[in-house]
Amino acid sequence: MFEDTKIRRGIAITLTILSLFLLAKFVGEVKAFKYIGSYPSGQSVISVSGKGEVVGIPDVAIFSFGVTEESLIVNEAQDEAAKSINAIIAYLKANGVSEKDITTSGYNIYPRYEYGTAGSVYPIPNGKQKLAAYVVAQTVTVKVRKLENAGKLLAGIGEQGATDISGLTFDFDKRDVLAKEARDKAIKEARTEADKLAKSLGVDLVRIISYNDNGNYYPMYAKTMSAEAYGRGGDASTVPSIPVGEDKIISNVTITYEVK
Repeated sequence: MFEDTKIRRGIAITLTILSLFLLAKFVGEVKAFKYIGSYPSGQSVISVSGKGEVVGIPDVAIFSFGVTEESLIVNEAQDEAAKSINAIIAYLKANGVSEKDITTSGYNIYPRYEYGTAGSVYPIPNGKQKLAAYVVAQTVTVKVRKLENAGKLLAGIGEQGATDISGLTFDFDKRDVLAKEARDKAIKEARTEADKLAKSLGVDLVRIISYNDNGNYYPMYAKTMSAEAYGRGGDASTVPSIPVGEDKIISNVTITYEVK
């Protein structure tokens, strides 16, 4: 009798423990059910933007010129092109342009064909292709640090044999320094805005989560230039008018802060 009572008591205790375990598991699953299809809460953040701008007068001018020569013999075309390029470079150096500011930006050799009758450069039905010449084309980029000489140089290199002059732009010699200054202003503005926003929201800034710098530079282009500066045979006595004006470097930043 005593043994039966002991066994029944053991069974009851076991069933009670099992029931409590199953109840706890059921409650846990019910609580987890409400999170199905939802995202767990993440860190609280705010994003702010800042803009910095530096205005100044550009101190360098940049332009390109090209020389093109043709011949049925490649070496002859190369020699003629080299003579013209060397004469122009000598002219630039004599007028204050440093050798480090004269850079070859392109050099091409390609055949030019004629089609059909002599002198025709357009394809015609059943026309025969004939080699007309080998073309040698060299392009050089020049940086001018004395802006007052830019107009004179543009006109003068045409007299020296340049066949194309283009791409006059103005820039800052130490643009990286000015870009950093603009970026520092943008960051300062963004930080000030973050402090104001955090105060309005009643939160504290903890740390920077992300930073994005979208700096922009807007180059100035010469708006006035005499036609004699373009093409072959520019008149050096006609000096192009080269207005410079002001230019600016703008930095735009976006900063995301963790808040609490």
